[in-house]
Amino acid sequence: MKSIPVKILGYKRSQRYPIKRILIQVQKDLDERHPQIQIEIEEISSADEILRYTPVITFPSLMVAGKLVCIGRAPDKMEILAWIEKEAQILT
Repeated sequence: MKSIPVKILGYKRSQRYPIKRILIQVQKDLDERHPQIQIEIEEISSADEILRYTPVITFPSLMVAGKLVCIGRAPDKMEILAWIEKEAQILT
């Protein structure tokens, strides 16, 4: 099984939680199209760790497969699905 690493960067849990819920929904959608691919979700809440990737701490950001794809806002499901699908196509 192949995996796509995803990091949710957010200082507060309330910033990360909605994005994590969307990622869980995206995984369900992905299971139908690419059952051999899993999303590995990592939540980063340490300010020092977040600053390694982006200068934005007060709003959430998202990394997919080591690439910062969204900075300073919570992306919607279709955006996340598109980023994950792009990586899934690379892996298959």
